Amino acid sequence: MGVSEPRRIVVEIGDLVLDGFPPEIRRDVVAAAFRRELTRLLTGPVGFAASRSLDSAVASVAAPPSSRRLGEELARTVYATLDGAR
Repeated sequence: MGVSEPRRIVVEIGDLVLDGFPPEIRRDVVAAAFRRELTRLLTGPVGFAASRSLDSAVASVAAPPSSRRLGEELARTVYATLDGAR
């Protein structure tokens, strides 16, 4: 049994449109938190969290307490939908 090469994962999101959130949600903070959390999830230990449907995952971010939290939850939602992609 040899050591396998790490896989390179590239995630490109052209546009992320968030409707219905209050004006105090800062998109720069959301974007930074999203990028940081998705990177953490993708570079962490191999394996995906239990799958959940995109609808239920999106519902979990319906009332975020902060821009940072919204970004993190969005990253977790994207990550959860990647199940089986590795």
